[in-house]
Amino acid sequence: MRSAALTDWLQQHLDRNSDEHVYRQLQRLLRQAVISGELPAGTRLPSSRLLATELGIARNTVIDAYEQLAVEGCLHSVRGSGTVVADLSADEMVPAPGRDAGGSAVAMSKVSGDLSARGSELLAASSVAPRQWGAFMPGVPDVTEFPARIWTRLHNRYWRKAVPEHLSYAPGGGLPALRAAIAAHLREARSVQCEPEQVIVTTGSHQSIDLTLRLLASPGDRVWLEDPCYWGLRSTLSSLGAEIVPIPVDDEGLSWQSKGAMAPPKIALVTPSHQYPLGMVMSLARRQALLALAVEHKGWVIEDDYDSEFRYGTRPLPCLQSLDEHGRVIYVGSFSKVLFPGLRVGYIVAPPALAASFAAGSAALYREGQAWQQAVLADFIAQGHLGAHIRRMRGLYSLRRQALQDAISQHFGDTMAVLGGNAGLHLVLRLPDTVDDVALARDALAAGVAVRPLSGYHAQPATAPKGLLLGYACVKPEAVAPSFKTLAGVINSHCNRARDRGTS
Repeated sequence: MRSAALTDWLQQHLDRNSDEHVYRQLQRLLRQAVISGELPAGTRLPSSRLLATELGIARNTVIDAYEQLAVEGCLHSVRGSGTVVADLSADEMVPAPGRDAGGSAVAMSKVSGDLSARGSELLAASSVAPRQWGAFMPGVPDVTEFPARIWTRLHNRYWRKAVPEHLSYAPGGGLPALRAAIAAHLREARSVQCEPEQVIVTTGSHQSIDLTLRLLASPGDRVWLEDPCYWGLRSTLSSLGAEIVPIPVDDEGLSWQSKGAMAPPKIALVTPSHQYPLGMVMSLARRQALLALAVEHKGWVIEDDYDSEFRYGTRPLPCLQSLDEHGRVIYVGSFSKVLFPGLRVGYIVAPPALAASFAAGSAALYREGQAWQQAVLADFIAQGHLGAHIRRMRGLYSLRRQALQDAISQHFGDTMAVLGGNAGLHLVLRLPDTVDDVALARDALAAGVAVRPLSGYHAQPATAPKGLLLGYACVKPEAVAPSFKTLAGVINSHCNRARDRGTS
């Protein structure tokens, strides 16, 4: 689509009488053209001034739309070429060599023989999704609602200053202003006991856990991991040589008592406020027992508080770290769910006695940068924009969650259990254990709906309960029902197939 054709197309589709703001319409139409391929990768878009003139709208409206789509990765600026369409194929996550699109293991012969045994094992255990957006991809926030205009204003203020310190390596532990802003936010929002010096800025939860294991555990040390859990945790721990002990979860969270007497771990990695992926909350009794175990055996607890801000109907629960009186909890979080995943900013709250070591270790291992972006995020938090954005998104996600629950009820009534509906960004739909949830996820993707098979989050997928993780955060309310109708057709087909096998 050439520039003139694009302008004509936009003129035809912009509705000047709509309640939807022109900025939102322009953003939506351009995104649609990029994703559909009508605007191929590398296409140069008209300048903001030219497009605004031709459409008869304010230039700031075009600038805002371009900036938002740049944040989403649809567009990018090229020096001397203006704004061009990004290559989405390069940004989309492709299946790792060891897994197919549904997350199932494939022949290791596909993994390069040049890799080490550890590298081959890492890739074989990976389960990266082929899509990172749309119905019903779990764990993905709606980045189209991110306040790009505010972020850009803050960003431009720092960029105009061009302070040398912001263009160099970030100081060990992160920019002091961001550490202070995160500490203040966590004290208020999550009841975390911390001072700025305890906050270590990272690139996300993977790096936070990697750093913690490298500093506190040796290869071969025992690590308790919830079963099921996020597959990336298992991959990270395995690559570091940990002895992973999968511990089942029940209605009260981590249930190590059910495994009988066993040697205590060096580290227990838990998601107590909203277990991933099943959604239960660790009971107070279990929290206290786990902390007592860590104190008695000089172990550590990593608390991954990955999406606790989004709890519906009740206030977010205080974190496990707030109960820790002996400095045995390493608190981990990130801004991927509350802002946008591409930001790649996470944090550790280390116990006071370990804070300096964590800051030095981070600098020694990773040599962090992005100081200017840390400065922008610090202002974003300190000026109240983060809190306002979380409150707004909690309301939007609550409506989408309800729409998905209504769609499930419409198609299946109460014949299939729904788990984890009180918090987070996804639901779990339980399936009959005779259904192959990996094959179902693969067929759903072919039909245009992205879901994740529950069995893939278990240590033993072949014998694990079957189900689907359904993310609702990045699905507009009006798209929930038609998207789930498509998915319901695939589910019914697989359930019927399983029944036929059982009666044959």
